[in-house]
Amino acid sequence: MLALFSAGIAPAFTLMAFFYLKDRFTEPLPLLVKTFLFGSLLVFPIMFIQYGFSAENLNESSFVQSFFISGLMEEFFKWFVFMYIIFHHTDFDAHYDGIVYAVSISLGFATVENVLYLFTNGIEYAFSRALFPVSSHALFGVMMGYHFGKAKMGIAHKNRHIILALLVPFLLHGTYNYILNTITSDWLILLIPFMIGLWFMALYRMKTANQYVIQKKKKQA
Repeated sequence: MLALFSAGIAPAFTLMAFFYLKDRFTEPLPLLVKTFLFGSLLVFPIMFIQYGFSAENLNESSFVQSFFISGLMEEFFKWFVFMYIIFHHTDFDAHYDGIVYAVSISLGFATVENVLYLFTNGIEYAFSRALFPVSSHALFGVMMGYHFGKAKMGIAHKNRHIILALLVPFLLHGTYNYILNTITSDWLILLIPFMIGLWFMALYRMKTANQYVIQKKKKQA
């Protein structure tokens, strides 16, 4: 049991450390713990709602299941938690901060989801789960946080970036799910390039967000 639990939480904590240490101005740990816990708690209402859709046979379409019942629902709840807890918080005062907090919410969700999956299906899935579902949630969080950061820092088109903070991760999450749901064999041929592209997109946005912080500090100096 301890091995399963450790395997379930280790990827999220490793990824959280990576994104946190990239922040040039570190965020308060109590707030990160709070966002992580809120993300963790999201799993249960989402599972309940998704079970309801399944019971009513509303998830028979792979497209609807991938993009709406899974992708949109999960990303909307993360987006809502960010708006409710973080967006107006005084510690959200730099572009990259949005990435840190959105990743924290996403990894909270991914951790509980991963632990439940491993307890149900076995520890042999721990490595593939770390490479794909857990890391993808973190990368969707980067996309969400990047646009929230642009909206908070007073960059043009605030409302558009708030919408993009939901729309971009929703579309990426839906595409990820659709690949898994529709390709029964050789799904890695599509999923690996998708994940590599997702990492490049995320790293570029992280770099851009940190550069904005540096430029802002220089102007204030």
